[in-house]
Amino acid sequence: MNGKSLTRIYFPGEILAHGECVLAPDQAHHVARVLRLAVGEAVVLFDGRGSEHSAVIKHIAKARVTLQVGESRAVDRESPLAVTLAQGISSGDRMDFTIQKAVELGVVAIRPLASHRSVVRLDAARALKRAAHWQAVAIAACEQCGRNTVPQVLPVMDFTGWLAHEARQAAALRVLLSPEAQVTLGGLSRPSGKVTLLAGPEGGLSPQEQQDARSTGFTAVKLGPRTLRTETAALAALSAMQMLWGDFK
Repeated sequence: MNGKSLTRIYFPGEILAHGECVLAPDQAHHVARVLRLAVGEAVVLFDGRGSEHSAVIKHIAKARVTLQVGESRAVDRESPLAVTLAQGISSGDRMDFTIQKAVELGVVAIRPLASHRSVVRLDAARALKRAAHWQAVAIAACEQCGRNTVPQVLPVMDFTGWLAHEARQAAALRVLLSPEAQVTLGGLSRPSGKVTLLAGPEGGLSPQEQQDARSTGFTAVKLGPRTLRTETAALAALSAMQMLWGDFK
């Protein structure tokens, strides 16, 4: 044994103990051509719903990889802190980075938001396409970090519509990241249930959006004396939450 961790593969279909799984062509290409795994090599399969399965590569052909499944096991790597990240859509690779790292930091769901100062503007078709892409980013992050439950990337919503939706949801704590706030996360009580974390896009949330969020029950919180970039703010907040209330102990 060289201590190298096994390759983890997300398989969205049914995984039967001691059965076989055939990977989709894009996954097969990644396993055989990118990772260059060979017949007989051990991997780990997971279906995104909480369990994982030992498996061995049984057959490799063009655009087709067959896995022989072994035992299944329930491995819980989820945080006790259930956080949904409502993130203003950012441009370029920033949104991908935020989603990837938020998954690594334990969020249970991500809601992309189109807000007043969003640089990126998506029509309905592009919003669906981007949401599918971001879901793939979340899956890849789970493959890397060991999570067996895949967080859902929820459909893109405009800020006002989402806020009305959020007002009807149950949440023990709603946090709005704002550099002008007077309260820090350390000044808040440990939440007894679900948490919603709201972070703005590159230009931040508008004053009206911040006011509307406060009116909906969000507590404005600052992360120290420095203004953080959009791809940094939510991740810093998630890390602090996990340290204060989660599993970074």
